Amino acid sequence: MKKLTVSLATLLIATTAVFAGNYENISIEELKTAIADKSVVVVDVNGTESFTKGHIPTAIDFVAVKDTFSEKLPTDKSTLVVAYCGSESCGAYAAAAKAAKDLGYTNVKHFAPGLKGWKEAGEDLQAVN
Repeated sequence: MKKLTVSLATLLIATTAVFAGNYENISIEELKTAIADKSVVVVDVNGTESFTKGHIPTAIDFVAVKDTFSEKLPTDKSTLVVAYCGSESCGAYAAAAKAAKDLGYTNVKHFAPGLKGWKEAGEDLQAVN
C-alpha cells in the first residue's frame, strides 16, 4: 500500500508539473532586481479587483488584457516574463505563462510566492487609483 501511495503522489506531482507547464521559479531578489533594471514584464493573474487593490510594481493585469496580451509584451521574445498569482498553492499563473510561451517568449518564469509572498517579505504593492 505504501508503494501505491508513493506512486500516486508521484503521478500527481508529474501531472501538475505538466499541466502548469513546468516553468522555472524566480526568487524575490531576482524579481526585485529585474523590476529595478526594467528588464522584466510582470504579469498578475489575480483578477482585476485584486489588481486594483494592489499588485507587484510594474505588473500588468492579465485578466483585463488577455485578449490583447501580445500588444502588452515587447517585441524581443527573449525578454523575461514573470507570471504570479495569489500564493504558492495557486496554479492560475500558468494561464499567463502559457500565453507568453505560445506567443514565442523563451524566458518565462513563475514567481511562486505570489502576491502573498511579496507582501510577507515586506515589499510594497502598487495600487490603481
